[in-house]
Amino acid sequence: MVTTGLLLALLGVAIAVIPAGIGSAIGVTIVGQAAAGVVTEDPSKFGKTLVLQVLPGTQGIYGFLIGFLIMQKLGLIGGVVPQVATETGLGFLLASLPIGVVGLFSAVLQGRVAAAGVSILAKRPDELVKGMIYAVMVEFYAILALLASFLAYNGVPM
Repeated sequence: MVTTGLLLALLGVAIAVIPAGIGSAIGVTIVGQAAAGVVTEDPSKFGKTLVLQVLPGTQGIYGFLIGFLIMQKLGLIGGVVPQVATETGLGFLLASLPIGVVGLFSAVLQGRVAAAGVSILAKRPDELVKGMIYAVMVEFYAILALLASFLAYNGVPM
């Protein structure tokens, strides 16, 4: 029987995975569009632009990680439908919020910053690291959200 707790926990999985994944898809698209223009002019810059394009994709990975950990702790990976207390389900739901919300916004914003880094690369190929540093500064907040979600997840008793 599916309990309210299980539904809340599964909603938590969705909140961790879906917004962070959407944000990453948008962020990677933003950078990819900028990179395509640069590579059209100079195909040798493909590898360097790809490095910048990958960065906004990490938030989707972080969201997936938290969602996977919740499903694993619930025992869903083994195919069993567990009985979950409402408080436990609510705990997982709340634990998923930091990475879901911050992952969505930071991935999109990181995509914009990384696209600006592609612009730096277009005119000054030796300055790739500067563009990466700008983009990594946004990543820091996604990492903090991942940490907050992970610590909250660990605090949810089963």
